[in-house]
Order: sequence, then structure tokens, then C-alpha cells
Amino acid sequence: MKHHLPLLLISAVLLTFAFAQAVHAQASKDGWNFADEDQAVASWTEDLKDQALDLAMFAGFATFALVGFFKKSERLKWITMGAAVVYLGFARSQLITIVNIFALTQWNLPVFRHNMVWYLFAIFTVVTTVLWGRLYCGRICAFGSMTQLLDKIVPARLRLEVPRRIDQRAAYIKYGLLGATVLYYLVTKNLSIYRYVEPFLMFSLQASTGMWIGLGVLLVATVFVRNLYCRFLCPVGAFLGLLSNLTVFRIKRWSECNTCKICEKACEWGAIRGPKIVASECVRCDDCERLYMDKQKCPHWLIIKKKSGARPPVMSRS
Repeated sequence: MKHHLPLLLISAVLLTFAFAQAVHAQASKDGWNFADEDQAVASWTEDLKDQALDLAMFAGFATFALVGFFKKSERLKWITMGAAVVYLGFARSQLITIVNIFALTQWNLPVFRHNMVWYLFAIFTVVTTVLWGRLYCGRICAFGSMTQLLDKIVPARLRLEVPRRIDQRAAYIKYGLLGATVLYYLVTKNLSIYRYVEPFLMFSLQASTGMWIGLGVLLVATVFVRNLYCRFLCPVGAFLGLLSNLTVFRIKRWSECNTCKICEKACEWGAIRGPKIVASECVRCDDCERLYMDKQKCPHWLIIKKKSGARPPVMSRS
């Protein structure tokens, strides 16, 4: 924990500075698709009142997601993902996007008083990633939630299991896309590149024919390769993967995990490699943690059962 403190302090300072910048920024029209920021408008109280319902709805959704996460409830996780698709996806069309990363590179942040929900959403994403890992990718992102729900209704016989060696190498593609896309933006200042690396436009129902065709191809491919976009192609997932290297509360492992392969075989994200859980690829789906607690399947508990009165092994962080 102590060796994370400097990184956490830096993150806290950056977030505080971001708030200060946003609160004191001039209300000028920008190209980031945030709310109109005309000056001479309402007071802070009126702005807060206008956004109160959206703030309350997102706070409720975020709380529900965290309850499901802490309870390690599979049922609550699926309900959360369904709500993410309907509420954050089709109703609000609100996702963390590469455009937000572009904004960070220019420190072109929206005015806080007119975009409180966006700040709440962004800070929730950053803080949960630093604390627990890619929680956003695992159950908050509307597109990721949709593909995971799709995977549940697709017959298992249609799925193709990517060989582990290819899976591990293909995971780096999203980091290449993140770097290339940000570099392209910095050189050209052309925002439109996001249309070609993210399928999120499907939620706003505003896309060209070519983009709809591309989305269709991607979804068909996802039928055969589960979580294809999230695992191999998503630049936002890559960004949060880099951030998740700061994760404080990592998944704990039993000493038996050094030789047991049950969780590694069950992991749908290729995040467990031997005794190690790769934080940048883990989306905190809870599958392995539920296995840890299963006294009928986890070798840790089976060994304790055989050794009556034996002292349980100490858990270690991955």
C-alpha cells in the first residue's frame, strides 16, 4: 500500500487541479460535444437544479454497481450491465470515449457547473480504476456490457477459443491503437478519427452506412470471439489498463493458486497467467473471486477440509 501513496497523491493533485480549471474556465463554445455554456445564464443553484435528476440517477446507478461488486453477486452484475446498456447506452449515450482522452492531452475540459454529471462519471471511472481496477470495463461501459450479455445468449458451440499465445499478444493491439489515435489527433487536431476506432455511435443511432456495416461485422465477429472489441481493440480499455497498474486493492490469491489452473481456465479475459493476475487486462468480473469462495471447487478449501484443524494459508496479493 505504501509504495502506491506517491502515485495516489499525484492522481489526487491532478484531479483537484482539473476541478479548479473547470470551475474557473470561461464558458465558451467548444468542439467536445458538452452542454452549451452560454454566459449570462443561470445561477449555480439553477444549474444544479437542472442537473439534479441526472446526478441522482447516475449516483443511484453507480451505487447499485458497487453494491453488486462488493457482494460478488453474479445476478446483480448482470442487472447492472443490462441497466448500463439501457440507461448509459441508449437513453443517455454516455460512455468514456477516446474523445475524452483527446481533451486531456490539450487540457480542454468542460466548464464544471454545466457538466456536473460528466465530471461525476469521469471521476467515478478514474477513482474505481485506481482503487480496484477496470471496474468500468467489466460492468459500466454500455458497449462492453452489451457484448457480455450477447455472449450469454450465444450457444457455446459457436465460440472460438483464441489460443493463449495469440490471445496474450493480440491484447497489445489496443495499446497500439490508443497510441496511434492520440498521435494522429495531436498532429492533425482532427476529432473525427474516433469514429473509426469506437463503435459507440450505435447508441446515438447516428452513423454512416459504412459505420453500420462495420459495426455489424464487429458484432458478428463477437459471436465467435467473446469480448473481441474490449479485449483486443478498445483504446479506452487500453488507457484504463495503463491506469490500473496503480490499482490499490488487487485480487487476493491463495498460496494454492501457484499450481492450480481452475481460475486461469475460467477467466474469459485472459487476465490470469499462472499465479499472476495481469491488472491491466483484468476487468474485475468476479468470476475467479467467486471460485475462491466456492468450498466445493477451490482446492484451498478442499485441502483445509482434509487437514482438520490445520491453520489456513495466508492470502497474498497478486
